[in-house]
Amino acid sequence: MTDLPTIVKEAWIHREGPAVLATIGAERKPNAIYIGEVQYEANEGFIVADNYFHKTRANIHNGSTGSILFITKEGKSYQIKGPLTYHTDGPVFKSMQTWHNPKHPGVAAVCLHIEEVFCGAEKLL
Repeated sequence: MTDLPTIVKEAWIHREGPAVLATIGAERKPNAIYIGEVQYEANEGFIVADNYFHKTRANIHNGSTGSILFITKEGKSYQIKGPLTYHTDGPVFKSMQTWHNPKHPGVAAVCLHIEEVFCGAEKLL
């Protein structure tokens, strides 16, 4: 498991607004959604609650890699890329249930495993 550089961990803590999760469909078409229920967990990656996924869920089941994009209050953007796994039970799912807002369905947890990290066009990892 690749971990985030310290500067990106700090940026994540000070992000502004929701993040964006992008996947690729079977027809090679991109799909991007806003994600509000997302946590960074060392030794795992970024865990996202599947509340209302449809195309995103299908893309993940078809083997899509993913990207999470966020911006800081200072206007710096960061992008994390890597493979995605889908969990309806087990440790990742149970972890998501500890912070997930119960007013949303939380049917599964998606984990983006960190392979590449960018700040704007600069590759950090």
